[in-house]
Amino acid sequence: MEYPSLFTPLKLGRHTLRNRIVLPPLTRQRAAQPGDIPTASSALYYRQRAGAGFMISEGAQIEPRGQGYAWTPGIYSDEQVEGWARVTDAIHAEGGVIFAQLWHVGRVSHTALQPHGAAPVAPSPMAAQKVKAFIETGPGTGTLVEPSVPRELSVAEIGELVGHYAMAAHNALRAGFDGVEIHAANGYLVNQFISAHSNRRQDEYGGSLHNRLRFLREIVEAVAAVVGPERLGVRFTPLFTSTDRDRVYIGLVEDDPHHTYIEAIKVLEAAGAAYVSIAEADWDNAPDLPAAFREEVRRVFSGRIIYAGRYTAERGGRLIEANLADLIAFGRPYIANPDLPERIANGWPLNAVNPATLYGGGDEGLTDYPAYAESLSVQADEVIAWARESKGRSS
Repeated sequence: MEYPSLFTPLKLGRHTLRNRIVLPPLTRQRAAQPGDIPTASSALYYRQRAGAGFMISEGAQIEPRGQGYAWTPGIYSDEQVEGWARVTDAIHAEGGVIFAQLWHVGRVSHTALQPHGAAPVAPSPMAAQKVKAFIETGPGTGTLVEPSVPRELSVAEIGELVGHYAMAAHNALRAGFDGVEIHAANGYLVNQFISAHSNRRQDEYGGSLHNRLRFLREIVEAVAAVVGPERLGVRFTPLFTSTDRDRVYIGLVEDDPHHTYIEAIKVLEAAGAAYVSIAEADWDNAPDLPAAFREEVRRVFSGRIIYAGRYTAERGGRLIEANLADLIAFGRPYIANPDLPERIANGWPLNAVNPATLYGGGDEGLTDYPAYAESLSVQADEVIAWARESKGRSS
C-alpha cells in the first residue's frame, strides 16, 4: 500500500475513521433555486466520495444575510434541511462520516444577495478588498462583483448571530450530520472579527485580541452546547506572509499570525473541540507554514489536527508520521477523483480537474468524473471498438 500513514484508523470524537483522508469543504454553487436547497445531484456527488475517512460539507450559510455567492446552499430553512438529509443518508449508506460547515460571509457579499437589497453586515463598516462576491444575473448565469460596503453590527445583533449559529447547528443534527465545523477562515465573518485589519470596533468585541476573539468564543460555546464538543470543529486560515499580500484572497494577514491563531486555537482547547482544521495558502509558490507554528499547535491543542492546501499524498503522509497532523484534506484532487483514497492506496494516476466546471452549472464537473475502474472499462471498450473497426477495414 502507498503511504500507509494515511490509512491508519483514527478516533475522532465518537467515530472511528477508516483512514486519514479528508474531503474538505468545497464550494460548488449548485443549490436548487429558489431556496438554495441541496439537490439529488449533491447527494450523489458526496456519495461518490464517501471513501474519505472524514468529510465536511461545502459551506452552508446560517441565515440569508450570510450568502456571498449565488447558488450556495443554506441550512436555515426546513427545505434546506430536507435537502441535506438526502446527502447525509447517502453518506451513511456508505459508512461515511460527515460534518456540516456553518458559514457566514459577513462583508464578502453584495446588496444583490442581501434580503431587501440591504447592506451586508460586518464587525466594522469597511468594504472587503482583493476579493469578489458572485451575483446571479439571470437563470443559471452570474458575474463577479466588488463587495458592497457593509454596515456595522450592533452588540445586540452580534448576540442574535450567535443564536443563528446555534440554530444552524441544531438544523445540521436534524439533517443527520455527524457534527459541525464553524467556518472561521477565508476572510469571512468570524475571521473579520478576529482580524485587527477588519475589526475596528471600540467595544467588547474589538480592540485587544482577547476582545476580537470574543465572537469566536461565544459561537464555539453556543454550538458546543447544541452538538457537544466532541462533534465540533473549527477552520482557520493563518497566513504568514506579507510579500503576497496583494494575492491574499483566502484570509487576512495578521501582524502576528502565530500569536493570533495560537490564541484562537486555545479557545477551541478550552471548549474541548474535536478538531481544528488549518487551511494553508494554496497558490503556486505559497510559503509553507512555519515549523514552529505547527509544533505549537500540537502542543496547545489536544484534539485532532487537519491540514489542507497543496498537499500530495507523500507530503501529507510525512506530516502525519512526524505527529504534526492527524488528518490531511485534499481539495481539487478530490473533486476530480471520486475514488481518491483508492487511487492513493494503489498508486493509480489522478484525473485532472477542469477549472471551468468548478463553480455553478449542472452535473458536468460535479458527478461525471470517473473512478479509476470506470476509466479502465471505458478504455477497454475503446480498444475493443478500435479492434473491431480495424478488422472490418482489413477484411
